[in-house]
Amino acid sequence: MRLETAENGGMRSKEDIRGIVAGFAKSGMTRREYCAQHGVAVTTFDYWRRTQRKRPPRLVQVAIGEARVGGFALVLANGRRIESSWSFVEANLEKLIRVAES
Repeated sequence: MRLETAENGGMRSKEDIRGIVAGFAKSGMTRREYCAQHGVAVTTFDYWRRTQRKRPPRLVQVAIGEARVGGFALVLANGRRIESSWSFVEANLEKLIRVAES
């Protein structure tokens, strides 16, 4: 677990950092006020926010439903839908799902 140095000399865990960043939107405070309340430099807080946005996309679980004759429909968790009249063997369909999720 990687820790960030706090202004008081202590260390903050990644979970603490995520909590501080997530709490800002709900706080209704300015960045300066929020950072002062949590003992964080504004520049450090801005860095944490930037690194939170750069997270790689998360993978989502998909289920392969009943195969239709002569085609398939792939519906992703974000609502996007891929339909085709092509026939796929299961191994190729799993590759297609991995590519669609990336």
